[in-house]
Amino acid sequence: MAKSALLKSSIAKKVAMALSGIFLMLFLAQHFFINMTSVFSSDVFNSISHFMGNNPLVQFVIQPILIVGVIFHFIMGFVLEIQNRNARPIAYAKNNGAANSSWASRNMIISGLVILAFLCVHFYDFWFPEMVYKYVEGSPLNETRYFHELAEKFESPVRTALYCISFVLLALHLKHGFSSSFQSVGFNNKYSRGLRTFGLAFAFIVPFGFIFIALFHHFNH
Repeated sequence: MAKSALLKSSIAKKVAMALSGIFLMLFLAQHFFINMTSVFSSDVFNSISHFMGNNPLVQFVIQPILIVGVIFHFIMGFVLEIQNRNARPIAYAKNNGAANSSWASRNMIISGLVILAFLCVHFYDFWFPEMVYKYVEGSPLNETRYFHELAEKFESPVRTALYCISFVLLALHLKHGFSSSFQSVGFNNKYSRGLRTFGLAFAFIVPFGFIFIALFHHFNH
């Protein structure tokens, strides 16, 4: 009975982890679309950013849900990693993980930690200044400031390089996480192969799209 309850609890945690991951991927796609407009039109990027930054629904409903989702996803990742390690208390005499799984699948916790560190820096760069600008200083609205603030962040070659490295690790994280998320919620049918193909495309296009945006602004600063 205890073993059955433990198994059910583990499955529930994996499903919760998968659902939070899918939610964050949707946000990532939306964030990528908005940032990509900065490559083609500063006016469009400013307009969308101004709308997102001053829409009550986005600011006071979606944004808090997103923050909770990020925190939940990473905490659940650590919980599952500890749980998996405790399930194997005796280390294998010889473990050749590379023969059975990819680097990404074996090191999700490492890539996750790097992504978490990047998110903290990202919040420090953009979210906290935005909160101070609007709610602490009470500065007047300026619909044209967003593009300049974005481009300015990529002036430093060190910051730009670290940004790019973070997104390479995100690509590896997504490569494994995309398909495993849908498997965890029971999506295993004739469309699974197509979903895996889409997942690989997503894991490549979105992270490397962010890298392209960073390099574009760095070299055009």
